[in-house]
Amino acid sequence: MELHWRTTRMSRARELLRSVRNLSILRELAKTQGGLDSVGDLVDNFIDSEAMTVCVQRFKAFPGGKEMVEQRYPPFQPDIPALEKLPEGTLGRAYAGMIRRLNYDADFFRPRDTSTEALWLTQRIASTHDLHHVIGGFNTEAAGESGVLAITATQIGFPAYVLLNTLAGFRAFRFQPGELEIISRAIAFGSRIGLEATPLVLQRWEEGWGKPLDQWRAELGVKPAEGEAFGAEY
Repeated sequence: MELHWRTTRMSRARELLRSVRNLSILRELAKTQGGLDSVGDLVDNFIDSEAMTVCVQRFKAFPGGKEMVEQRYPPFQPDIPALEKLPEGTLGRAYAGMIRRLNYDADFFRPRDTSTEALWLTQRIASTHDLHHVIGGFNTEAAGESGVLAITATQIGFPAYVLLNTLAGFRAFRFQPGELEIISRAIAFGSRIGLEATPLVLQRWEEGWGKPLDQWRAELGVKPAEGEAFGAEY
């Protein structure tokens, strides 16, 4: 009984410290307007949390999820020059076009080892984030980002994304009420994709770069946000 009490107390203390750290990170996020370093800090702060444990369990419960984790499916390392040579309309060509057009770094994500299940899943989610913009048809502005985050937040409850979208809604409500509608619509749109589509985090995109983007969407059950104020064509 006493051991259980001490363990529970220690767990609560860790979560309290995590919450304090999250507040500090969120303040920095507000200052940097979503700077990648601050986002990375928030993601990493949840690595050993109960919320992340549940997230991993949800991922492993999907068909094929457990196998991907146990095999430590290789890191996402797209060869942009090679993808640019694929036919127009393919997933690889669309992704490479986005990276080039927006002058993005395909390796923008923070390097992490994959020694634990939580670390592997976190790295997989972080490294494929931009690809979800292409699949979901979301732009890369604030509302489009919230829409993309909502997909993974809904499908497996990735803790950092849940918190980021909670912050986005509150920030718009409190400081930019004129933006609340589009932020709310984007989150709702992404959540609907999350509820209706096959889990995006399970997909082995590297094995289907040459497949048409429209075919990927149809097979996954994704109705893209193209045509919406927070949408984009890729």
